[in-house]
Parts: sequence; structure tokens; C-alpha cells
Amino acid sequence: MKIGAHISSSGGYLAMARTAVSIGANVFQFFTRNPRGGDAKALDLDDVAAFNVFAAREGIGPILAHAPYTLNAAAARPEIREFAENTMRDDLERLEHTPGAMYNFHPGSHVGQGAEAGIELISAMLGRIWRKPYGTTVLLETMAGKGSEIGRDFAEIRAVIDRTLALAPDAKLGVCLDTCHVWDGGYDIVNRLDETLEEFDRTVGLGRLKAIHLNDSMNPLGAHKDRHQKIGQGHIGVEAFRRIVNHPALKDLPFYLETPNDIAGYADEIKLLKGLVPC
Repeated sequence: MKIGAHISSSGGYLAMARTAVSIGANVFQFFTRNPRGGDAKALDLDDVAAFNVFAAREGIGPILAHAPYTLNAAAARPEIREFAENTMRDDLERLEHTPGAMYNFHPGSHVGQGAEAGIELISAMLGRIWRKPYGTTVLLETMAGKGSEIGRDFAEIRAVIDRTLALAPDAKLGVCLDTCHVWDGGYDIVNRLDETLEEFDRTVGLGRLKAIHLNDSMNPLGAHKDRHQKIGQGHIGVEAFRRIVNHPALKDLPFYLETPNDIAGYADEIKLLKGLVPC
């Protein structure tokens, strides 16, 4: 089972990997920079090299780099879109030093321009970025549909992928499915998990699904609010997560926890989730 949690990047790559091992994880997620800002620490190549050796020895990966929340490729203001493009390009350049990593981002919010305009802006940005080939796969995250978010349903995710590939056929694109987000978005993964995954396969294709964010939800189905809860303490519940982590279409994917927890709490959740998988 590939399972881990979101870990602070303040100590560098090797420190994150050691923390992951200490909580029973073999994957982890981290922010590439301040999630509410734009600054990124200078890359310590010695630290990265030490991490690559440690990760290979301990069987850690794939790691998932998460873009800052301030990245909005669908913004109405051109300077915000420019920040998003420059940030993603810089993040992908940095991730070239950690082969096998993936890069996850929230597609963006159209802020009143309409979903069609937002999808066009996101795809155009990705198309420009992928004029240079990168080794890292970029994942669009499924969203809960609050406000003017793009990615509120599988069709919007597919539209971004298709239009990007029309501009950059070699772009490495995938999807990160967030359990809280799709539940809040109206997909009943508690009672209709098979049907939800069948719809994903028809609309996007399961071959594009590369990662799962494991989060319970504070909200009922279809609330469109995006409030994460600890596993088993929300409206999704432990039994649904048992089905999720054992589902044939999902069980070999990496799972990343983003629940409201500290490191000790993540260790407990990882132990809980491992216990849901038959030996």
C-alpha cells in the first residue's frame, strides 16, 4: 500500500522523507513554496541528492509536490495569471531534480468570467508551459465546486486536458482525485463508488488517475464547501474508506492524507488505513 500524508517542507527533502518513515509512510506530499504566497526557498542540491539516495533505499515514492493556493491560471487579472504560469514553470524546473515526483495543482477559479473562459485560460497556460518537455507529471485536482472553481465535475477536468493536449500533445497530465472534494461536489462515493469510478472512466479515463487525496468531509453530500475532516469522523466514514483503499481501480495508486492532523495524528490514520487492507 502506497500511503502517506502532507508533510512540512521547512526542513528540506531528506527531513521530509525521514518524517514519512517515522509515521509508517512510504509516500508524502509537500508544498513547493509558501501556500499563501509565492516565495520558494533556494533548492539545496546536496539535500536533494541525499533525499534521492534515501528514498531509493527506503522505497519512498512517488512524492507529490503541491502548488500554492495562490496559483490561479483562470484569473481575470493578467498579473495573477502571469504569476501562476511563472510559479508552475519554476516548480517544474525544480522538480527535475527529483525524478518520479508528481505536481498537483488546483485548476483555478474563473471569478465570474464563466467556466468556458476559465478552462480556456488554464489550457492555454499549460500549453505554453509544455513547449518545454518536463519529466514531472502535472495533476489537476478534482474540486468541491465552491465559488467559481474549475474542476467541479469530471467533464471540466476532461475539457482542460483535451484542450491542453491540442496545444501540447506531449504534455504529461493526470488527475488527483480528492475524496472530500468529490463528495462535496456531489459524487456519492459512500453508496455509489463503483458508479462514480465508472463515470470517471467514461469521462476522463482511469489511465489518467494518478493519485488520491484521502480526506473525510465535515459536510453532507453535495455541499460544495470543501472542509476536510479526519478519517472516520466525517460524513464519508471508515467503511467507505475501506472500500476506497481496496477498490481494484484505486488500490495500487498512492494515497495522500490531507486531514486536519499533526504528525502523530497522521501516524494513527496511516495505521488505521493499513488495517483496512487485507494482509
